[in-house]
Amino acid sequence: MENTYEELKALHRKLRNELPSDINLRIHRALSWLQAAEQSSDEDSRFLHLWISFNAAYAREFEAEDSAPEKSEFHRFLSRVSELDTHNRIHELAWDQYAAKIRVFIDNKYVFASFWSFQQGKISEKEWQLRFANSKRTAQQALATRKTPIFLSVLFDRLYTLRNQLVHGGATWNSKTNRSQVTDATRILHSLIPVLIHILLENPNEKWGSPSYPPVD
Repeated sequence: MENTYEELKALHRKLRNELPSDINLRIHRALSWLQAAEQSSDEDSRFLHLWISFNAAYAREFEAEDSAPEKSEFHRFLSRVSELDTHNRIHELAWDQYAAKIRVFIDNKYVFASFWSFQQGKISEKEWQLRFANSKRTAQQALATRKTPIFLSVLFDRLYTLRNQLVHGGATWNSKTNRSQVTDATRILHSLIPVLIHILLENPNEKWGSPSYPPVD
């Protein structure tokens, strides 16, 4: 299975003349940011480039009155690619990496949004700890029972919290205080993003929607 930018790009070149223009643009953009991630020299930049690659893969152009939040949109996308993953590549990847990388990341309170709600005084310590325990249990049970969309939902909620910390200036570049979660998240995304792009290539006629900000004259 194709795992690197070069391998996926070669496959895209082979197929692109047969693909609809919208999916070609989506894949072209996602691959460009995957390449940027593989060329990045630091973990913070690599993570952000990988997240942009993910954005390029799932984001759709919305009607003006459509206010669907970003998280709802990428959860929809993850649910659909899981359904289309007939070879169970996402589950197998998650299962293989759970003990070494993913479990450690999910168990990290600093990428759990409710921990920060507690720090801001919005919820009690008991409440965030209960949510944390329930979230970890949900991930474990979902992985064990092959409920991949639920597992991905928990995982990407954590990744989204880290994304917000970095994008909104809530972290210092190359900081030692958040190094473990950035390193773990980068490795997880670098394993998952090529699989997601490959599923898009295999299912070009799905209704993925028009990509955001299409090229115009």
